[in-house]
Amino acid sequence: MPPSADAMSAPGDAAAAAAADVRMISSKELRAHASPDDLWISISGDVYDVTPWLPHHPGGDLPLVTLAGQDATDAFAAYHPPSARPLLRRFLVGRLSDYTVSPASADFRRLLAQLSSAGLFDRVGPTPKVQLAIMATLFCAALYLVLACAAASAHLLAGGLIGFIWIQSSYMGHDSGHHRITGHPLLDRVLQVLSGNCLTGLSIAWWKYNHNTHHIACNSLDHDPDLQHMPLFAVSPKLFGNIWSYFYRRTLAFDAASKFFISYQHWTFYPVMCVARINLLTQSALFVLTEKRVLQRFVEIAGVAAFWAWYPLLVSCLPNWWERVAFVLSSFAICGIQHVQFCLNHFSSEVYVGPPKGNDWFEKQTAGTLDILCSPWMDWFHGGLQFQIEHHLFPRLPRCQLRKVAPAVRDLCKKHGLPYSAASFWDANVLTWKTLRAAALQARNTTSGATPKNLVWEAVNTHG
Repeated sequence: MPPSADAMSAPGDAAAAAAADVRMISSKELRAHASPDDLWISISGDVYDVTPWLPHHPGGDLPLVTLAGQDATDAFAAYHPPSARPLLRRFLVGRLSDYTVSPASADFRRLLAQLSSAGLFDRVGPTPKVQLAIMATLFCAALYLVLACAAASAHLLAGGLIGFIWIQSSYMGHDSGHHRITGHPLLDRVLQVLSGNCLTGLSIAWWKYNHNTHHIACNSLDHDPDLQHMPLFAVSPKLFGNIWSYFYRRTLAFDAASKFFISYQHWTFYPVMCVARINLLTQSALFVLTEKRVLQRFVEIAGVAAFWAWYPLLVSCLPNWWERVAFVLSSFAICGIQHVQFCLNHFSSEVYVGPPKGNDWFEKQTAGTLDILCSPWMDWFHGGLQFQIEHHLFPRLPRCQLRKVAPAVRDLCKKHGLPYSAASFWDANVLTWKTLRAAALQARNTTSGATPKNLVWEAVNTHG
């Protein structure tokens, strides 16, 4: 398809390029500029040298590094509003001489333009306000049950309420990380820190760093951190080859300990998910303290510190140690439901090794995700992530709009012969369990590598 069919090209771009007599660049030359020190990308046929922008990119450096030296039009369009395009002009170095658009990408861009014209990206609906009201009410109820009730059952219920609040807070943090939920950037930022860092102990900066990389490299075994759970879990025997993690910048070692844990992962999966929050808290703390570039580091640390002030204090108000342990386990186990939900969307889907290609965005996002079938009245439980395919294609789309665009996405997948996978919550659990079991059985018959140097450190670096 000729460049003129690119629905994402800004009006007048081609004329402006011709008037400026920019030089023509081949795809081969573009691929030669694919390192952090020399990073070019192409958007709508225009080539940009974004090397100086790398340390300042709000989404982190990894999304740009992952798509370096290739066309990134679909990823850019999915993640940025049209108002971001003028910011690219200062980085322009030329135009692709052999620029083409695949039929699937062309249709994706047309649908994206239609959704934008309809104003769906700006219609957030009442969800954030309702969520805040529910979270505040439940938090007050949890405080009452701990401070004003003497029954152990009331204290256990309070722990469960805290876990449920964490789930809803994570959904709010997820929404605000992808799009504006209030219409005001500063207010969004305040809500992010309060509902994320302060209420759950998880840094929003850490989450963005992980989550943006996951979206760009969906289900890439060596690039997507959401599939890198060694030594506890492996969704594919391809992980048994000691592959290099471009996210953690280390080898995902398949050693004796990994082989042991993975061989029984289909049995340990749900118990581990009940306490998986321990790992996220550790990851978040390590990130804000040790990562070189953290936006507003002081604010991030202060927010996490606030969590470590109120939560242990609330636990200490319980009358004895067994109730304190039960309270913590209850809050962690209830929140573990969400950890399971995250895994259902990707564990049983297609995986691959290597970086994604910028010109197969639609194909990779649909192949690596699974929708969860549910009635509209259950949307609160899934937080919009039941439409995982739609969310991955249009991450800026508010969750209240995902159900509306699902039919159009299904039609596009059918038109281009692409998978549109969906299953009930129960069936998705079965698919995930079978995926883990299949990998576990293969792990038992695979020769593992050397003995791990530090099993505790490997476990701490497990993201999940």
